[in-house]
Amino acid sequence: MPGSSGTGAVTRSTLRQQIADALRDEVLAGRLQPGQEFTVKEIAEQYGVSATPVREALVDLSAQGLLEADQHRGFRVHEYSLDDFREMIEARSLVTDGMFQALDDDHEAFRDPRDPRTSVTLAGVRRRGEEAQRAATAGDLTVLIGYDLRFWRELSALFNNPYLSDFLHRLRVQSWVCAVQHLRRLTDLRGLLWSGHTQLVDALAKRDIATARSIVAAYNAHTLALVERLAAG
Repeated sequence: MPGSSGTGAVTRSTLRQQIADALRDEVLAGRLQPGQEFTVKEIAEQYGVSATPVREALVDLSAQGLLEADQHRGFRVHEYSLDDFREMIEARSLVTDGMFQALDDDHEAFRDPRDPRTSVTLAGVRRRGEEAQRAATAGDLTVLIGYDLRFWRELSALFNNPYLSDFLHRLRVQSWVCAVQHLRRLTDLRGLLWSGHTQLVDALAKRDIATARSIVAAYNAHTLALVERLAAG
């Protein structure tokens, strides 16, 4: 029956997304290491599900650049280089600079900061920033990544362009995947992680583009210097 088929499709799609999210989190947590190989069968057995949603989830993650598919050996976690990370930082900078320029050009999302929709969204973004800052101060990388991704996703959503939001989110996931392989080597990250989220959203709420650009530039320089130092041993 059509109704049953539709329900099954939704369930499978949801399971596919859940598996993709779980595996992405495993990579971000460092439990799946760069270069590590596995098969659809192994993941299906691990999660107790059929092979179809697992294969679809792995293909999705491959399309996002987190995994590599090998027709004969299954999948492996993509290994990013330091040059990859530098290029990700550059790409992120170009995207955020375009966002700030749109704001400076009186983008409709910020046309009236008194608009209840804008103020409510900014308040939510700021709360994510507060949580991210607490995690960064405590050196809790896993919690920081979760809130940082939500912070930037919700911030970019203010521009009402899903392509922009999705592209920036993908870039940020990839850059975190690249960074964590170095950051996880340290047992104490307190005082080492960027924690300027609320300063950034406050600057944007005031339409202070120069300060926002300065904050992001300092963030990128700090992050790149830290990862380069760790990569050098």
